[in-house]
Amino acid sequence: MQLKVVETKEELGRTAAHDGAAFIRQALADRGEAFIIVATGASQFEMLAALAAEPDIDWSCVTCFHLDEYAGMPITHEASFRKYLKERFVEQLPTPPNNFHYINAENDCRAECGRLADLIRQHTIDVAFIGIGENGHLAFNDPPADFDTEQPYLVVDLDDACRRQQLGEGWFPTFDDVPKQAISMSVRQIMKSKAIICSVPDQRKAKAVQAAVEGNISPAAPASMLQRHENVGLYLDRPAASLLSKGKSDA
Repeated sequence: MQLKVVETKEELGRTAAHDGAAFIRQALADRGEAFIIVATGASQFEMLAALAAEPDIDWSCVTCFHLDEYAGMPITHEASFRKYLKERFVEQLPTPPNNFHYINAENDCRAECGRLADLIRQHTIDVAFIGIGENGHLAFNDPPADFDTEQPYLVVDLDDACRRQQLGEGWFPTFDDVPKQAISMSVRQIMKSKAIICSVPDQRKAKAVQAAVEGNISPAAPASMLQRHENVGLYLDRPAASLLSKGKSDA
């Protein structure tokens, strides 16, 4: 795992996007197409804005997979991750992606998991842009995460810590409004990506970052699984890195 600690969220976003864009350009140069995963949430604001502005990427040759979505969430809801990605990423690109495989979790979630699984199994992901939750989750794989399933997408229960994070970030008016289930890409599917760009700003993520980087690999700290990937870039601002040992926090 390669750590990059910077001073501001804006610098974090630019650096992560710049490094991730290099993987996309390389895939396009090698094969004429690229496959990526994109995450949502407040931690991804700066990175996605910077990625959309990266030059010399033919987005018409890029296929995107969506990481997670709330069960029963209409695209018109302010918290919809489909809405988020359309507005904050896809509509900011100079050309639309070849395919953007959004998660539609409004109706039959298990059928949607099967549909998405059939799509993603056809491809190797060149780079996954992800974050880490306050409870250490990857995507919506809350602790204890399922490290064993080979299913690419799962219907998962959201724990209270995850739901409080969504409330705290302002996506919902009350805790009871936060959905209790979601469709999430599995940990194993994320780990199959050739490269992972993980953007994690804010002090509120510091304990999760410490567990992911310096703790034991455990379903109780889902992001700790990133230690087993050979090509992970973890991008932190100073507050998010504040609990790391001295050498690592100075990366």
